[in-house]
Amino acid sequence: MQIVLTLSLVAAAIGSGLVAGIFFAFSTFIMTAFSRIPAEQGIAAMNSINVTIVRSPFMGLFVPTAILCLVIAVLALIDWRGGASFLMLAGAALYIFASFLSTIIFNVPMNDALAKVGGNGPEAVQLWATYLRDWTWWNHVRTIASLLASVAFVRVLMIV
Repeated sequence: MQIVLTLSLVAAAIGSGLVAGIFFAFSTFIMTAFSRIPAEQGIAAMNSINVTIVRSPFMGLFVPTAILCLVIAVLALIDWRGGASFLMLAGAALYIFASFLSTIIFNVPMNDALAKVGGNGPEAVQLWATYLRDWTWWNHVRTIASLLASVAFVRVLMIV
């Protein structure tokens, strides 16, 4: 069981860290750059990203990391190790709830709404302004949660 735990922690630390880095890029410069171009172009660019990302290697990182977090949470509960298990549960919960599920609950519906609007007209401009604000806010949440999950998993590796 120790080898499964160690490998799961290493993979989850790397996975959540890489996901945090991708989200960090969106939070710190990609969405800012999109806000500086006309709404029609920003909408087209974001829609292109949203179509591309679901068929990219990102999904092979994002989803399996969530599954690993479930494994880690179960292992923490099966073999309670005090502070290490608490950190395992905290890291898993951060990634699963604040990164993975928040994407499904908040970011994906915003992406779907953006895909339905044309790039011209006042409705598109208004939706784009709201999208930039709200999507980026939830992306900040995902970024911080993924980073903290990675830190928690690394810390556990230092303990066990």
